[in-house]
Amino acid sequence: MAEEKGEMTVREAGRKGGKLGGKKGGNTTKERYGPEFYSEIGHKGGQRVKELIEKGKEILK
Repeated sequence: MAEEKGEMTVREAGRKGGKLGGKKGGNTTKERYGPEFYSEIGHKGGQRVKELIEKGKEILK
C-alpha cells in the first residue's frame, strides 16, 4: 500500500532518520576532534579486545 501512494513505511522512515542523524553526528565529531580521533579510539578498542582474549586464554589454562 505504501508503494502505491509513494509514501514511506514507518520502518523506512525510521531507518532514513537514523542514517541522517548518524551522519550528522559523525561529521560533528570529526569537526570537533579531528579525523585522528577515530584512529585513536579504534586503536584503544583493539587493545581492549587483545586484553580480553589474553584473559580468556589464561582462564582456560
